[in-house]
This record gives sequence, C-alpha cells and structure tokens, in this order.
Amino acid sequence: MSAVFVLNTIIVIGILVTAVCAVVFENTLSSVLALGSCGAFVALEFIMLQAPDVAIAEAAVGAVLSTTIFVIAVKKTTPKQEEER
Repeated sequence: MSAVFVLNTIIVIGILVTAVCAVVFENTLSSVLALGSCGAFVALEFIMLQAPDVAIAEAAVGAVLSTTIFVIAVKKTTPKQEEER
C-alpha cells in the first residue's frame, strides 16, 4: 500500500463525511461550513489527480467564495433571536 493511495483514501473519506454532514446538520450555518470544507477536500483531490488549475478554481470558488456568500446570506436572513441560541 503506497502513501499516495492512503492519502487519496483519506481525502475521499473526508469528502464523503463532510458532504453527509452538510446534509444532516440542522443548523444552516453548520451545513454551510461543512459544504465549504467539502470543497476544500475536493480541491485537495484535484491536486492529488495532478490538476492544479482545477484545484485552484475549486479552492477559490467552492471553498472560499461560495462559503463566504452563503455565510453572509445566512447571517443577513436569520432573525436575531435564533442567533442568540
């Protein structure tokens, strides 16, 4: 078993776990953060597949930009009573 295979397996498991967490979490902000971490794992997978251009695009858009937009949208649309809980 090579180190590349083990690392690739860990990344794929990370993708699956964070994707399931994004669906299962009831708190919207937690789901958005899990989705952002899923995007980070996908960017790592693209690096492992030797596609750095796609990895940079996925990291910028999938992990950072969309997560930031979702967090801002959730914060602006959530009533103040729910934020204090």
